[in-house]
Amino acid sequence: MNIVTSYFIELYRATLAGWNRFWFTPADCATLSMIRILGGLMLLYTHAVWTLDLEAFFGRHSWVTREAAELAGGPGSYAWSYFWLIDSPGLLWTVHVAGLVIIAMLVVGLFTRVTSVLSFLVVVAYAHRTPGALFGLDQINAMLAMYLMIGSSGACYSLDRLIAMCRGRQSYATPARSVSTNVAIRLIQLHMCVIYLAAGLSKLQGPAWWNGTALWGAFANLEYQSLDMTWLAHHPILVNLMSHATLFWEISFIALVWPRLTRPLVIAVAVPLHMGIAFSMGMITFGLVMLVGCLAFVSPALVRGLVDGLLGRGPKQGAHPVFSASTTATGRKKRSKRHSAVGATSRERLPPR
Repeated sequence: MNIVTSYFIELYRATLAGWNRFWFTPADCATLSMIRILGGLMLLYTHAVWTLDLEAFFGRHSWVTREAAELAGGPGSYAWSYFWLIDSPGLLWTVHVAGLVIIAMLVVGLFTRVTSVLSFLVVVAYAHRTPGALFGLDQINAMLAMYLMIGSSGACYSLDRLIAMCRGRQSYATPARSVSTNVAIRLIQLHMCVIYLAAGLSKLQGPAWWNGTALWGAFANLEYQSLDMTWLAHHPILVNLMSHATLFWEISFIALVWPRLTRPLVIAVAVPLHMGIAFSMGMITFGLVMLVGCLAFVSPALVRGLVDGLLGRGPKQGAHPVFSASTTATGRKKRSKRHSAVGATSRERLPPR
């Protein structure tokens, strides 16, 4: 009985320790800050395009009235949006420009703690006002904007950090690590896993993905065709291979993206997959924003190495860029001690010269 009790006690402690390491280990802000920049640019672009015909979508006599928008949500539903309170064209344009300014401030990292929250509210307001134009791109935008509120997304590559450095409160060499950054990154990672798993499992409900012809249906659809891929009609085996590979990648993403050995392969496959969707089906913005979400699985060390290379700064001593969302300090210390012990033991066994 003591053995069984000890086992469950040890299991509980190990599980709790692993849970705390996963969520509450302070993490470098580099990856989250890069997501802020790239995701913010996508937010800025997708909301700036409303400027082309703003009043037709959000004005008093818009194509989708408030009553129609409420019906789209179902009986008794409520979707918050400050656009419901706007009747004047002048006020509409003022609010629209103010929203773009807020998102631009998020991109450059100015007053990031405030502008990240305001940007999320802006994204939600636009999405709820135009349910007929709500697609996967808008949902990923809202997801990223929500998690950027949680972490210290302005701690790196931002005007906030530059101002702090000019005032002498921070130096370039100061590691900007925080628990909130790790929590935000983990939430993005888990959300991406759920998205891919749900996408893969939903595809299993139709016969086209089982028999491998699903991608041909996408390539042959002239409505979405931005790149002529009909030449694949002469290569059915290639279409079948691509369809099954896509399905396998989406379903297995949740399992293969966590091990450090398979993570680079999984993330590397995401690039041609989403770029293929972007350029062959005309969904460029959707393909790019999905890659921004996948960036959460890239090591901050790799992000810093790439940024330092672009800025002409040399790599820091001891930096080892790897495809890992976060490497805990405890894990690094344990591996360092283990490697030191193994090295010492090996040296002791070597015969004298």
